[in-house]
Amino acid sequence: MKKMLTLILTTFAGLAAMNISFAQTITFDQDTPGAIPAGWRAGVTGRGAPKWSIEADASAPSKPNVLKQSGSGAFPWCVMQGTSLAGGYVEVKFKPISGREDQAGGLVWRWKDSDNYYVARANALENNVSLYYTQNGRRNELKYVDAPVPRNTWHTLRVEFSGKKIRVLLNGKAYIEMEDGRIAGAGAVGVWTKADSVTLFDDFSYGALTGR
Repeated sequence: MKKMLTLILTTFAGLAAMNISFAQTITFDQDTPGAIPAGWRAGVTGRGAPKWSIEADASAPSKPNVLKQSGSGAFPWCVMQGTSLAGGYVEVKFKPISGREDQAGGLVWRWKDSDNYYVARANALENNVSLYYTQNGRRNELKYVDAPVPRNTWHTLRVEFSGKKIRVLLNGKAYIEMEDGRIAGAGAVGVWTKADSVTLFDDFSYGALTGR
């Protein structure tokens, strides 16, 4: 029994050392309405006054709550503290509601701080999917592809990443596959919007890629 316990502990320690995370899904349904999710951190890259809050929404894929961004800022973000992935996947369901300047829903990964991370976003105003890296507070475009992103509709955005390889999928279809190594190593994961986008998020998940 003692040998088995030692083996189990050694295995978990080895997985942690390799930055492998087990799959986890956050539905926001246990969080307090009006506040940001427990264990998350919200802010903005650049200037602005974003407003992230848990809200009840009848259209939520997993009822009753969603995470809503209803303020405005250059690049609002909300990341899950304590996450640290060098490789794996991150996925979220999002619903673009409104925005005169933008109607975006995005994911961040390898998030080091407010000024350094990768971001993939889908935009209902422009009908495209884009990939960027943010370095020293400046967002830099890597690639964008036309894609249907109807407003007031729930979509699934997913990013798979390993080493320099990055794959961005919208509603199960891969739109971007490329390599980039500007933001390396492990970092946090979370969600992102732009400008005056009013966007809902639900069923945020992340973890290790399997079968690859």
